[in-house]
Amino acid sequence: MFKLGSNSIKNLAGVDSRLVETVTLAITISPIDFGIPSTGGLRSEADQAQLFKDGVSKASGKEGSRSYHQSGKAVDLYAYVDGKASWDKAHLTIIATSMLQAAAHLGYPLKWGGLWKSWQDMPHYEIKD
Repeated sequence: MFKLGSNSIKNLAGVDSRLVETVTLAITISPIDFGIPSTGGLRSEADQAQLFKDGVSKASGKEGSRSYHQSGKAVDLYAYVDGKASWDKAHLTIIATSMLQAAAHLGYPLKWGGLWKSWQDMPHYEIKD
């Protein structure tokens, strides 16, 4: 059984408590270890604008193109395999099953970016109210 590391816990600061609870449960049932990158939790407008400029995000961070990360309603995860971060689709899909299972168990409306039709964002999860 895995548990979140101190950096991942720090990177969850300001994230919606339902997402934190989902991530915390999912890591205990996931067959693959995972973590939250430094930009994977709550983001300022400036942080979001930089990710957009770098081509990492589709949301510019400005009004009309805000990211769920800016309100703490989104989190990104990476797999941790063989001592290093992995963004491999197979690894992220296995983690997604644990995240979706945890959210269903807790009764939270979780959406996974890997299921989006227009653009798959495999590391991304968001809570919808």
